[in-house]
Amino acid sequence: MNTLTIALKEIKQTFRDVRTFVFMLAFPIVLMLILGTAFSNVFDSKVSVGDIHVLYKNTAGPELNSYFQSFAKQAGKSGVHFKLASGNIDGKKEVKENNYTAYVEISDIGMKLYGSDRNSIEESIVQGMLAAFADKYNVAAAVAGVDTSKVSTAMTSGTGHDFIKERSLQAAKQPGSMDYYAMAMTTMIALYGAVYASTLIRGERVRNTALRLAAAPVKKGEIFLGKILGCLVMNALCLLVVVGFSHYAFKANWGDHVGIVLLVLLTEVFLAVSFGLGISYMAKTGEAARMIVMLVIQLSSFFGGAYFKIENPKGIMNVITQLSPLSWMNNAITKIIYANDLTAAIPTISLNLVISALFLGIAIISLNRREGL
Repeated sequence: MNTLTIALKEIKQTFRDVRTFVFMLAFPIVLMLILGTAFSNVFDSKVSVGDIHVLYKNTAGPELNSYFQSFAKQAGKSGVHFKLASGNIDGKKEVKENNYTAYVEISDIGMKLYGSDRNSIEESIVQGMLAAFADKYNVAAAVAGVDTSKVSTAMTSGTGHDFIKERSLQAAKQPGSMDYYAMAMTTMIALYGAVYASTLIRGERVRNTALRLAAAPVKKGEIFLGKILGCLVMNALCLLVVVGFSHYAFKANWGDHVGIVLLVLLTEVFLAVSFGLGISYMAKTGEAARMIVMLVIQLSSFFGGAYFKIENPKGIMNVITQLSPLSWMNNAITKIIYANDLTAAIPTISLNLVISALFLGIAIISLNRREGL
């Protein structure tokens, strides 16, 4: 009963502190909005191709010219528009000035295509279409040598105007900018729980209330457990608010296994609280403890991808990123949400609990060696 009373007191005291409330809630939400909006183009993997305009000059004979006109008319239905170069228009210059995607010279001996590096995707589409037309014309020419009555059939066979054949392969799902930063800011703010935990017991000694607690008819273990429980609940509630707000306000994707994701996040909260508490007993002063905690959090946030996504790190950079709790947290949550890989939660939860037990053990041993808190 004493443990629950102390835990409730910690929760009330924390939420009465406006600075803590604003930092734990407003800071991640605002940062999520800013980064998610600013880097939206970085996470956009879609490539949009609009209408393609091609200039051409035709010096071929009437037969080839007739077939090409039919081809150009059908290509226009696919968004590729061919325009005949009239007068003294310099087709190559028009392409250089980016007025047209490509320039084609057509003659009885073949076709020459001129393009620009600025429109490499569009040029590749035009090149593929012209290659398909050339192949079909060559087939028709070969047929004409055997039976001229079959030439028309050879040229019109196929899929009509569908010169571009599209096949869709379902790629692995990836988070968008808002999805990513909702996850990254949530895991980062969970780690910031270590800052408050580092003052959890030491704060009582600074305020000279540790002696009063030690003299009270309450066991030292109950005080210790109650304060940890209150800190855990407070951080967990802030985390739930951030997750809920990002989902409903920013439409962030938390997947179909929200329960597993929240379980992983709660183990990170336990890790952060245990780490902050352990450091508070290991450091000689409160300022030193806070400095160590803040340094670890900032380095973990930077190398863990909280501010920008780190993709495929190599060598020493890969080793450093893997040391950040945010790296293994974000990787596990990404696999759960976008690959439905629930087993990814097991090693992350296990690692969080092992590290938590280590620092919590340090705090308990240090507490037992003291007469008071």
